[in-house]
Amino acid sequence: MKTDYSNIIASVNFLASLLQQRLDIFFGKTESAATSFPSLSLYNDNSLFYQLFERKDVTTEEKVIFLTALMPHVQPNFYDNIIQPYLPQGGDFAEIGGVKGASQRSMLPTGETVQFILAGNNIEKRLGIQQQLLDNSSLIKEGIIQLEKVKEGEPLMSGKIMLGEEYINAFINGADTEIKFGPDFPAKRITTKMQWEDAVLNHTTFSQINDIMIWMQHNEKLLEDEVMKRKIKPGYRVLFYGPSGTGKTLTATLLGNHFNRDVYRIDLSQVVSKYIGETEKNLEKVFSKAEHKNWILFFDEADALFGKRTSVQNSHDRYANQEVSYLLQRIEDFPGLLILASNFKNNIDSAFVRRFHTTIYFPMPDNKERLLLWEKSMPESIKIDPEFELTDIAGKYELTGAGILNVMHYAMLKTIAANDAFIRQKNIVEGIKRELRKTERTVA
Repeated sequence: MKTDYSNIIASVNFLASLLQQRLDIFFGKTESAATSFPSLSLYNDNSLFYQLFERKDVTTEEKVIFLTALMPHVQPNFYDNIIQPYLPQGGDFAEIGGVKGASQRSMLPTGETVQFILAGNNIEKRLGIQQQLLDNSSLIKEGIIQLEKVKEGEPLMSGKIMLGEEYINAFINGADTEIKFGPDFPAKRITTKMQWEDAVLNHTTFSQINDIMIWMQHNEKLLEDEVMKRKIKPGYRVLFYGPSGTGKTLTATLLGNHFNRDVYRIDLSQVVSKYIGETEKNLEKVFSKAEHKNWILFFDEADALFGKRTSVQNSHDRYANQEVSYLLQRIEDFPGLLILASNFKNNIDSAFVRRFHTTIYFPMPDNKERLLLWEKSMPESIKIDPEFELTDIAGKYELTGAGILNVMHYAMLKTIAANDAFIRQKNIVEGIKRELRKTERTVA
């Protein structure tokens, strides 16, 4: 299907007109002392590009900043073509900023370019743009646009103004964007093909999960009430706790599927840093993106970040406690669903627990639940040995849902390798032994 670039073309003309106004003023070709934003009419093609321009939290100035960064990817000689008629003899034009790239012969915009387009030589307005780029822009916080860091001693705004790498193709060609997981962005999207009927949860646990679903479905209407809007925070904080393999991660992803929201799991090994301030910096990137994209945030093995504070005996303890203080404030301010998962509730700092709307226990499945898990784990393509009694196995061995699935995975592979017509009891028992050995248990 051919991509329609009408909105991008209209935006190129918009920015060209705005830049020409500024150049006319600067070179004395007009008596006007101020620019006015040209009209920009976009049509709803449901693209990421259109959605950005429809966002109420993105100012017109931020849209200009975004377009300034986009231009080299759309029309590499955009700036040179517009500037050249004003400097027919050539020469430097330091006021507009800009740099040459390593492999790009035309001008690449900098923060100074943005300042010139939006503020000219007005110092107050230029400083306002600088503050917006360095501190206040939601597009900067989300990583959609970036201001390149400069060498020590150089003007802050002389760094290139750029689009985030993962967004370039998404904005131009409408491609999906998947944020790259790594030390700079320690969160990864998690998904599942399972459905709610695959999750075997006891009645109490499922009832509490239903409370989360009620919040997700009706919170916006609740906040229409002026009293409630004034007195309560918009987000919802939950602690999932219980043994590994009991369905905590699966439940988080199923909630995302149910409400068509992405679920991002925070990788604590990537978050926790030995460098002062890095942990908060890495987490802030995730929180900022999640707020604008309506993500569900899932902190697995949350003890590493949300564990009990220690008595201050050295600078490391003091910094660790500062991290906790930052997290306390940040999770309270997060407007969406935030889930922490831990094997043990007592490992979590009580200051966090008090801020949870609910704590949900995921216990080991009982005999009845284990039987149901075994039944749901049976493959379609190969039958189980007719002499095999699932009821006996379910009653005899205490396994989680994840453990039962691992057993069937092992037994299925053995069956396929042997070209057998049935899944044999010996392979299931051997799979159970392997699973129990992980937790230093043995088969009686």
